[in-house]
Amino acid sequence: MSALPSDEEPYGSVDPEQALKYAIQHHAGDRVQIVEGIIEPMSPGWDHESIASHLRRQLTARVFELDCVMGSGDLDLPGSSNWYIPDVAVVPEALGKGAAALLPDQTLLVVEVTSESNADTDRVVKRRRYAEYGAPLYLLIDRQDRACTLFSEPGALGYTRAVGPLPFGEPIELPAPFGLRVDTSRF
Repeated sequence: MSALPSDEEPYGSVDPEQALKYAIQHHAGDRVQIVEGIIEPMSPGWDHESIASHLRRQLTARVFELDCVMGSGDLDLPGSSNWYIPDVAVVPEALGKGAAALLPDQTLLVVEVTSESNADTDRVVKRRRYAEYGAPLYLLIDRQDRACTLFSEPGALGYTRAVGPLPFGEPIELPAPFGLRVDTSRF
């Protein structure tokens, strides 16, 4: 009897994108994201977390007023080999209940804080992909350049509006539905 595979491959109908995304969702251990098909472990340092924490504190009251939740839940970019874990995202609470992952266009705000190891990913790749997938607001907090940039008005070719880069210490205005000024002096 031969051990050769038959004409009916049991794995022939497996979608590689779905298989990869399934594998990282069920990965035992550290959280990982996929950026342009490359699996990246998520291991931010305390300086990185400190900035995200300062931002969260400033957003908390408004997030609750908007009946939203804030966190670093998974964002799927269907049709691509991308599965992101933003540093901070704000989403309507109703969408977050029971969801394993959301889409960027279901967010109100996505925030990435750069790290030395992946700053260009946040500056270029994620900015392009978040716009392509309709995230209405993308706040880039660039630790290396010590500046913040708010991108808005997403489209297939990228964001059409940018405010910044504004140096740390200069406030940045988040437009509706937030309508608040973020103090960046502690970033």
